[in-house]
Amino acid sequence: MPDQSSPSPEIMARVAELREELAQHNHRYYVLDDPVVSDGEYDALYRELAGLEDEYPFLYDPASPTQRVGEKPAKGFTSQRHRMRMYSLDNALNREEWDDFVRRVNDNLAGQGLDEPVSFWADPKLDGLAVEVIYENGALVAAVTRGDGETGEVVTHSMRTVRNLPLKLRGENLPALLEVRGEVVMSRADFAALNQRQEEQGDKVFANPRNAAAGSVRQLDPKIADERPLRFLAYGLGALEWEAGPAWTTQAHVMAGLKELGFTVPPHGRECATADNVHDHFEDLGRLREDLEYEIDGVVAKVNDLALWDELGVTARFPRYAIALKFTALQARTILNDVEFQVGRTGAITPVAILEPVSLAGVTVSRATLHNEDEVRAKDLHLGDTVIVQRAGDVIPEVVEAVVSERGADAVTVVFPTACPSCGTPLQRREGEAAWRCPNPQCPEQMRQAVIFFASKAGLDIRGVGKRRVEQWIDEGLVATPADLFFLSKEQIRGFERMGDKSTENFFNAIHGAKEKASLARLIAALGIDLIGEQTARILGREFADLDELAGLGMEDWRVRKEEDSARAKEQRRLEGIGQEMMESLVAYFASPETRVMLERFKEAELWPTNPDAGKQRDEPGDTPLAGKRVLFTGKLVDMSRDQAKALAEAAGATVASSVSKKLDFLIVGEKPGSKLDKARDLGVQVLQLEEFRALCSGQGNEEPPAQGNLLDMT
Repeated sequence: MPDQSSPSPEIMARVAELREELAQHNHRYYVLDDPVVSDGEYDALYRELAGLEDEYPFLYDPASPTQRVGEKPAKGFTSQRHRMRMYSLDNALNREEWDDFVRRVNDNLAGQGLDEPVSFWADPKLDGLAVEVIYENGALVAAVTRGDGETGEVVTHSMRTVRNLPLKLRGENLPALLEVRGEVVMSRADFAALNQRQEEQGDKVFANPRNAAAGSVRQLDPKIADERPLRFLAYGLGALEWEAGPAWTTQAHVMAGLKELGFTVPPHGRECATADNVHDHFEDLGRLREDLEYEIDGVVAKVNDLALWDELGVTARFPRYAIALKFTALQARTILNDVEFQVGRTGAITPVAILEPVSLAGVTVSRATLHNEDEVRAKDLHLGDTVIVQRAGDVIPEVVEAVVSERGADAVTVVFPTACPSCGTPLQRREGEAAWRCPNPQCPEQMRQAVIFFASKAGLDIRGVGKRRVEQWIDEGLVATPADLFFLSKEQIRGFERMGDKSTENFFNAIHGAKEKASLARLIAALGIDLIGEQTARILGREFADLDELAGLGMEDWRVRKEEDSARAKEQRRLEGIGQEMMESLVAYFASPETRVMLERFKEAELWPTNPDAGKQRDEPGDTPLAGKRVLFTGKLVDMSRDQAKALAEAAGATVASSVSKKLDFLIVGEKPGSKLDKARDLGVQVLQLEEFRALCSGQGNEEPPAQGNLLDMT
């Protein structure tokens, strides 16, 4: 049992020595890339320190190198306001826009009688997760994501695992308060190794380093972040309280000072005497970008003199002293060898370009979606064409165009199939739709995709059971329908590679755990019925007692229910949003004999959620100002997922709409709301900030919702 007594002075001195030595080794390894001890020597020091801290709990220090990984997952994300707002940046997409920015800076300063030449600091624009780390008296006390610029998520538990982030600042005479802003990133090499490991383990493969870094930090369990090769690159300051610190008068001083305190700063940052120097640096990095250690999508240029930042000020959205010069999408030339036609779970046929492999933005691209037949025809694509491909947003591969001038005489027009590639059923095309579909609900590929969807996060969310593993079960004939998942034995699961006793137990428990917590609405959504999304599934889960009642309805029953529903007051309607095509899709799905068999299998597996309050009507609107209202969310929501926001709205008596219309009562806006905000303004729809929405849901807001024009300050 650990010794509860105070340690001797000798023990305390040894602990301090070990902490300092390990901190030095961490800095040399993760920041300077210049280790001076072997891994074995480092581990021996670490184990000695951990043993002493375990023996003497009195010695606990959150800044100790042993405290990078917490023992328990956090219970949930909390929010924290930034002392100083974390602004996003305006973009310059070409030389003319950069020159316009420089002209505005000079004109603004000249108008204040400041006409001295302006120099700049230029950093690579890192593609990661923006985080602010906070130190008090030299020790890390908190880490907060950028969020909406005003408020972010507290991710201290994950950030403590980032190896190059100092838990305690280096040097003497440390600031009482220091807020450092930077980007959490993952190098190209580390990202490739992580994805290889994920694939070998049958886990999710990440689309790009940015997603991998952001997803790792935003985990409740810090052990996940600890297993990922994350790095924090500092690029600026928030609040600073330093009685006798150095005089940082320029951004160049700040960057040098952060390095002295123990931070890693972005490579290739430099001071530029003129605007032309900045653009030259931008073009140089553009030529080098695929060879750089980290993915970048441009250059951030800041006025170097910090005193001028106050003079220039900010707009409602951006600072006037900084801008991001963005690279154009990376493109490459390759050959269109073939077009494959994939069948989705709803029968939609998607053409996929099979390309001669080409390196693009650090990724080998060999496939790209072509969306539908209309796009193939509009781009006049032929097999054998030389085509231009790019990664949209440096992420999604797409075919931009064919190089028609280089088309050979043997090029072949892409022929779209008239029958399903999987089952041979003649394809159909609904009026107003671009997609061709296979109408056969028993199409083998549709059934395969339906099982994969059922287990996915968008379906029943069977945690840890990935697409690759489900495909293996299907290929081996163990699973043909979603219901079959619940009849897999441990022996069958154990029969696959890399499946030991513990992994088998985890998979088995995940499947049956998902079954036990499934609600009726979630089960309906997981079935993947054509035209029935999550919102419609919630309505159905609220209206019906179980799947038997839902499956027993014919079209006439639906019409009667809809007529009764339309006669009710708006706040009492239960089926609003369910149209004729949705009803037809539901009837057709449940009329299938195969569906009926699957429902019986669900019952046998005891996957049969019920709703005892089905169909109950509210005599009056609820107690919140949102009761009976139609709401819609747009943009990135801070501190909650879209599903959580929808659930919160529905719990307050609101209905979540799918589009902006005159019937909409409120548009709730998050970060980067896009065109829905403009349309809402045009239609006179009231707009709520996320915090106002929360207050109204809890009944703590105003009795009357805020007046039109009370908009979120977009960042």
